Amino acid sequence: MASKPSIPKGTRDFSPAEVAKRQYIIQTIKNNFEKFGFAPIETPSFENSDTLMGKYGEEGDRLIFKILNSGDYLTKANAAYLEAKDSTKLTASISEKALRYDLTVPFARYVVQHQNEIEFPFKRYQIQPVWRADRPQKGRFREFFQCDADVVGSKSLWQEVELVQLYDAVFTDLGLAGATVKINNRKILSGIAEVIGASDKLIDFTVALDKLDKIGEDGVKKEMIEKGISEEAIIKVQPLFNFTGSITEKLEKLSELLADSEEGLKGVAELRFICDNVSNLGLSTAILDLDVTLARGLNYYTGAIFEVAAPKGVAMGSIGGGGRYDDLTGIFGLKNMSGVGISFGLDRIYLVVEELNLFPQTVTVSTKALFINYGEKEALFAMTAIKQLRAAGIKVELYPDNAKVGKQFQHADKRSIPYAVILGEDEMNQGKYALKDLATGEQNIVDLAGLKNALL
Repeated sequence: MASKPSIPKGTRDFSPAEVAKRQYIIQTIKNNFEKFGFAPIETPSFENSDTLMGKYGEEGDRLIFKILNSGDYLTKANAAYLEAKDSTKLTASISEKALRYDLTVPFARYVVQHQNEIEFPFKRYQIQPVWRADRPQKGRFREFFQCDADVVGSKSLWQEVELVQLYDAVFTDLGLAGATVKINNRKILSGIAEVIGASDKLIDFTVALDKLDKIGEDGVKKEMIEKGISEEAIIKVQPLFNFTGSITEKLEKLSELLADSEEGLKGVAELRFICDNVSNLGLSTAILDLDVTLARGLNYYTGAIFEVAAPKGVAMGSIGGGGRYDDLTGIFGLKNMSGVGISFGLDRIYLVVEELNLFPQTVTVSTKALFINYGEKEALFAMTAIKQLRAAGIKVELYPDNAKVGKQFQHADKRSIPYAVILGEDEMNQGKYALKDLATGEQNIVDLAGLKNALL
């Protein structure tokens, strides 16, 4: 007996209802992207390895899915590395391509490759799957969609202001009131490391600080000490462990803490501009918060850093994030091309919307009415009406077989089809249709125009 087929861990099949819900979220995001002036592009699912490797730090490189070269890939393998079983060095000679890890680096490659065709500032959005060889868990998958919006070719901080508004618009449309857009600035983190004498430990310092909400103050301090950060430096950074107050109050505290750091004060000024203007313009349902422990993507973010938390009461990791990168395209030879972008985590947003029961009931309704099949003559008459209804944009179908009527109604019920159209000899002679509401059992006799109006 053949074994039951399966799929790789961290991947999923999606049912029609799940796909409909995912498309609802994607369409909501897409509509807002276009409303804010972003245009769509697409890039290949896999890139040359040297495009991706070295762009995400050591941990990111480890999580990139490598693709073995076609044919007998071992014939070109480095014999010494093969003999030594050095997989890290061997990989370069047996794998020249890799599945994309995110959409940002491929976008940077796209900009450099097509720079002579692009009108700058260039605003693009991209909604495509990415792959990471991560350990699967709730809300974390090995294959998942990212929904990105980026602007390159402008250093204006009004872009950051607009991206906060974009987050607000999308989450408001999805009903996710209370989503928190956390903001920080790479320059502030660099400034803090500078004033405590730990500039050479910036990454270690910020990675540990970023874990404050997960491992607590003692855990962060322990990790910092293990990374070689002095106790004296940790004492200086003590105020960050209980950094409360309004955004204005937090900015004032940072100004005092970073008084001796030009870089840090520049970061404070940038955050003040963004936060003041967001406050002046107002947000519909999202909340903006300054989170000084936020430290994501430090290998390429240079200014503002964003991360979005789900509404309170929902146990979920970040559902969005992004930031400013002043020279991301520099990794491909195009210098001084500043950009800023954000991403929406489709899969996590789906789980949050589902948990909060926020999907409209109409989302999963595919077919509006099922025509009951009473035989070939009736089926042909039904198909004539069906053709006209479909031309009017109404989703209808004919049950394909002349099966027992009870079975046909049961089929409609299982598929949550709200209406059935009954077309027997009497109805055909009158040129009428019996429209039955399957939820209430109410049945009305209508002509084709009435049928169309009822199903619209």
